[in-house]
Amino acid sequence: MAGGGLERWPVGDFTRVPYRLFRDPQIHAREAERLFGGPHWNYLGIEAELPLPGDFIVSYVGERQVVLQRTEEGALVAFVNSCAHRGAQLVRRLRGNALSHTCAYHQWGFDTKGDRIAVPQQRGVKGKGGMPADFHKAACSLKTLRVESYKGLVFGTFSADAPSLHDYLGPKMRPEIDRIFDRPVRVLGYWRQRVPANWKLYLENVKDPYHAGLLHLFHVTFGIYRPTMSGRVIMDETLGHSILRTADIGEDQAEVDKTYAGIDKYREDYRLNDPSIFDVAPDYDDRVTNMIMTVFPNLMLGQVANTFQTRHVRPKGLREFELYWTYFGFQGDDHQALEGKLRQSNFVGPAGYISLEDGEAGRLVQTGTDRRDDDDASIVQMGGRGPIEDQDTLATEVALRGFWKHYAQAMGIAVPEVAA
Repeated sequence: MAGGGLERWPVGDFTRVPYRLFRDPQIHAREAERLFGGPHWNYLGIEAELPLPGDFIVSYVGERQVVLQRTEEGALVAFVNSCAHRGAQLVRRLRGNALSHTCAYHQWGFDTKGDRIAVPQQRGVKGKGGMPADFHKAACSLKTLRVESYKGLVFGTFSADAPSLHDYLGPKMRPEIDRIFDRPVRVLGYWRQRVPANWKLYLENVKDPYHAGLLHLFHVTFGIYRPTMSGRVIMDETLGHSILRTADIGEDQAEVDKTYAGIDKYREDYRLNDPSIFDVAPDYDDRVTNMIMTVFPNLMLGQVANTFQTRHVRPKGLREFELYWTYFGFQGDDHQALEGKLRQSNFVGPAGYISLEDGEAGRLVQTGTDRRDDDDASIVQMGGRGPIEDQDTLATEVALRGFWKHYAQAMGIAVPEVAA
């Protein structure tokens, strides 16, 4: 089948999304080939994690574990974390510093570029055994990726056909990255969480401003995000990347009361025992309260109040994914600014006051859709059934439609014509 387990999308305007996308093993296998092995750039990490020669982190492209490393010459390289000899996992720490890597199984050694540098007993023992005479180390290096970086965000691809990372990000996404990475960053910490849901359900979640003002009581009650705020949805030319942004500008209290009449997600009677979590000076004066950028297929760059983080979606089979958070600040932060960011980190992460509900939402959708027929599909019509284009409203699901259109194209799934 052209698209794995799905030959044809049900409707040409992408207002319906087949539930089988979240449970079909043929589709999952096709994603590994077309998305994570195809001409797309996959997020690997942040340059600030690798300040010194020999520094490395373990990351993922889809379900393939890779090592991102800074060489002795200062370049960035990435290689599959699998020994060239018999395939054993080579690097067993999540991060560290090493100028060479030795496989625990047979002690084969590799340098920071992934080139083989040692094979014990290559000439045999006591004149017997050993490798053949025509054995060449050049053919036994680790499998490497193309690596490029933009403003300190590092991506890798297995494809020689992928465009430059600069062009892949495009003119609509780059300015937002420029805005956040306008100064050197410092990594403040990490979170990891396992979510029992298909990985694409998290992409749907973070592209969906509609849910944010209805699921997250903390968001709404304490004024970080409400659909009555100034908001915008922006997509790149491919529709695969998107930005959701809200700003505390021009909000009318009467409109807030009207929007949340009969909905218990806005609680004026709620107070914080310690309101100092909001007593944090912002790094930017643009009054942005929430910004979520997604870069197809697997990166989220986020700002919630004055917290900043990347979120890396790592599939772990068909019905589970790992969400890997890298939380960062800036090198010029003084003690007060740093302490404020750490305090506000409680907004996000696996147990965040806001982010906690998103993992459960994914589980609920996975559980519910597992029981539906193969031809059943979700309804994605908030914001209209018209053109898939930028919108100046938060009452929309248009970025989901854009994601699925780009996904179908990348997966080679046929799409019916849209009636004029």
